[in-house]
Amino acid sequence: MPAGWPANFAKLSQVNGNTTTAMTESNCHLSGAPLSRRQLLKRALAASSAFAIPNIIPASALGRGGAVAPSERIVMGAIGLGGRGSSDLGWMLGEADVQFVAVCDVRKGNREAAQNAVNGKYGNQDCTAYRDMRELLAQRADIDAVLIATGDRWHAPASVLAMQAGKDVYCEKPSCFTMAEGQRVVETARSYGRVYQTGAQRLSEPPHVFAIEMARSGRLGQVHTAYADIRWRDGMRKDLLPAEPEPPKEELDWDLWLGPSPWRPYNAGYVNGGGWYHFRDLATDVAMWGAHTIAQALAGLDMTNVSSIEFSYEGPDVSMVTRLSSGVKLVLFRAGGGVADCPLWHGSCGERFDGPEGWVAAADGYARPDVSSPKLLSEYNKVLAEYSARTQRPLNHVRDFLDCVRSRQPTVANPEVMHRTMSICLAADICEQLQRNLKFDLVKTEFIGDEEANRLRSRAMREPWQM
Repeated sequence: MPAGWPANFAKLSQVNGNTTTAMTESNCHLSGAPLSRRQLLKRALAASSAFAIPNIIPASALGRGGAVAPSERIVMGAIGLGGRGSSDLGWMLGEADVQFVAVCDVRKGNREAAQNAVNGKYGNQDCTAYRDMRELLAQRADIDAVLIATGDRWHAPASVLAMQAGKDVYCEKPSCFTMAEGQRVVETARSYGRVYQTGAQRLSEPPHVFAIEMARSGRLGQVHTAYADIRWRDGMRKDLLPAEPEPPKEELDWDLWLGPSPWRPYNAGYVNGGGWYHFRDLATDVAMWGAHTIAQALAGLDMTNVSSIEFSYEGPDVSMVTRLSSGVKLVLFRAGGGVADCPLWHGSCGERFDGPEGWVAAADGYARPDVSSPKLLSEYNKVLAEYSARTQRPLNHVRDFLDCVRSRQPTVANPEVMHRTMSICLAADICEQLQRNLKFDLVKTEFIGDEEANRLRSRAMREPWQM
């Protein structure tokens, strides 16, 4: 049991863990536990059938008229509802088979805005707002899955806690802060039988899927070079901002906001405008963009026999050339200071594949990918149709997650995809910190012959947030 959990979570975890027997309706009632909305609906339906009372249940409750019956909806909660979280929430609220019943954020303004958005969507006042995710996870046995869109430092710990509580997880990227955290996410998803999707949504967007499939299917010949956009950043700060008076806990719970990161005095500069993004204790570097683009590049390559990757340190804030054990060169590309001066693609979060038969590149804002020859685009619709037929996946990242919640199949951005992608991102970070070439074993998740680098695969976590 993780430290800091409410005492009643021990009882709930016995129900939610995949190693125990789930409650039935009867023993749930006999134990005194509250009935879920689904159980209440089933009883209402049974009662109305038994007494033959007509027109008690509205058509929408039975799933008629295009509505999804409540018993068939995926009940969800949301944790972390700042800019990205509110965007994801809006995306998921558009899915007819989703019902949000709870939101959580350490900032009062964020949680109240999210609560109002959910209640406004459904035309009721049923959504409960929480300040502490532990309370949401412990108290809401009715929730099937959670959206996690906190700051970087919280992604992996929150995912682990949610899966231990029996919830499936859609977690924004970068999905872990260290390699050790990434491995823990993989192990927890496996142990608890949870569905997990990291928010690398471009793996499900048509222009990127086309570029990936062109490389994967051999239409470019044997790919010899792949590129992933890791952008340019203005450095990662290690200093502390001057202390300011903490706001009331109800307005902003500073201790929870920091979570597993080292303690520092409150300063509004961390919280407002995404200021935390620039501090090494609170954010990642290469992974901020590479969590997307390295996943996109790897998806187009045959990774089945790739056991290691070599990193070549070229200097600060410049592109990093790496080589996979398969012989493919993977360039972690940095443009000068924006996206307009990138010669490989236009827009952000781009990837490119080069082979003897040509090249293809995609990035944000593309209606169609860039290609070396118009002929390569002649089968655009066919390539996408073949992908959908082969994988049975929609070209919609949230929809892929929801479908997998129902089918219990792995998502396109499953824990293993996340862990490998993030391991490469974090290894690149370590290469830059140490300013030397490194070789990394992708199977063992360790650097070869460099103990100093290996010590950086994990970080100390502030109590009580150790994983």
